[in-house]
Amino acid sequence: MCQPSRASENSEGVGNNRKRVDYFYDALIGNFNYGEGHPMRPHRVRLTHHLMVNYGLFQHVNVFRPKPASKADLNAFHSDEYIRFLSDLTPDNMEGMISQLERYNLGADCPVFDGLYEYCQAYTGGSISGAARLNQGCSDIVLNWSGGMHHAKKGEASGFCYVNDIVLAILELLKVHPRVLYIDIDIHHGDGVEEAFYLTNRVMTLSFHQAGGNFFPGTGHINDMGAKSGKNYSLNFPLLAGMDDASYESIFKPVVQKVMEHFQPGAVVLCCGADSLSGDRVGCWNLSIRGHASCLEYMKSFNVPMLVLGGGGYTIRNVSRCWCYETARLLDQHISDNVPWHEYMDYYSPDYKLHVPVSNMENDNTPASLQKSMAKIFEALSQLEHAPNVQMQTGQPGTRRNPDSMGAGDDSDEDDDCFADVRSAGGNKRCHLAEYFDEEYGDRMDTNRLGLRDFDEPPSDDDQL
Repeated sequence: MCQPSRASENSEGVGNNRKRVDYFYDALIGNFNYGEGHPMRPHRVRLTHHLMVNYGLFQHVNVFRPKPASKADLNAFHSDEYIRFLSDLTPDNMEGMISQLERYNLGADCPVFDGLYEYCQAYTGGSISGAARLNQGCSDIVLNWSGGMHHAKKGEASGFCYVNDIVLAILELLKVHPRVLYIDIDIHHGDGVEEAFYLTNRVMTLSFHQAGGNFFPGTGHINDMGAKSGKNYSLNFPLLAGMDDASYESIFKPVVQKVMEHFQPGAVVLCCGADSLSGDRVGCWNLSIRGHASCLEYMKSFNVPMLVLGGGGYTIRNVSRCWCYETARLLDQHISDNVPWHEYMDYYSPDYKLHVPVSNMENDNTPASLQKSMAKIFEALSQLEHAPNVQMQTGQPGTRRNPDSMGAGDDSDEDDDCFADVRSAGGNKRCHLAEYFDEEYGDRMDTNRLGLRDFDEPPSDDDQL
């Protein structure tokens, strides 16, 4: 049953013009620890939460503690063998499972730590439950800053990600919405999400990411645009180092506007990785917090149900600043640049400000190169039929059954150290699905391995038993 939003209750007659915003948060999420020296620190979600509370944003959202995702929830996309392995794996028994660790890509990037499976259940439960709230019409916007693990594959971990909560949330949304748009503003390519939906026209993926060199994950070429029914539904905008606010806005708004016109999604999922901010320990862009947030504000203007997720971000004092400010913008609440006093105040020293200046690094993206890439994406969009006519699923809104048509303890001074992205863009990782498709010679993809199907003919109502 839907709860009325606090924004409506406290709006004194103007609440009908405000978005109903739900917020999923598990107070235990910050206790999980990838290990000493690892760039990924779930504590950043706790920092975000405490900023939100002390800025008074808490009273403008409906707050939920997510129900942990069950094995059945996770198996909607991930293989049963992989999920069983994650659920059984502990630091105590990992030494006897060396071959399985290698098979499922667990190691330095994706370490084994206490509570690993419970961690996956927590962040994924928030994303699936958030999608269910949108399906039920209970909310306009749902926030789950602990989610956004866009690298995880069907049968393996990748890039600090074990379970792909984004894919699972999109599968949930597809039970009600015939088309779902996924937008990724993390500095890394959203390869796991793109791969999952590479063959379907029911999901469009749009990723803006750093490319070149050995930058992880090494996928997301502008010519990787999907295949079969999904041809031209996977869109990539690879970028170079030094990306700044003005350049980003010059491409984001025109591209998104065209995508919304042509695809007309029923729901939007955003991966808002904050590693695209200036000064990130792993990233190499120069976006300000305001510049990053402007993407969310622009998406909000389309008045389409939105699931807003976290993602990367490794200078955690800036991650929390960014996600708190973005929450305020989605709520249409003004918050001071002065960080309110609270128990984690030392993270924001010495200035104790919400916004931090960008650097003077050079922007390697020229207007000409950006226009060339944008023209390529516009060309792909021009080849699409507007709003593909796909039969809507008839499953009960908010249920967690997979749609039949789819196969598929911290020290703040650590932030001062700059880390290269330790994740390998090469090595023994399994190739992205795009690398199996050659347009000249036909379909080379092993679709049975990935459990993916075509989506031209969704099942009839008789199949929904």
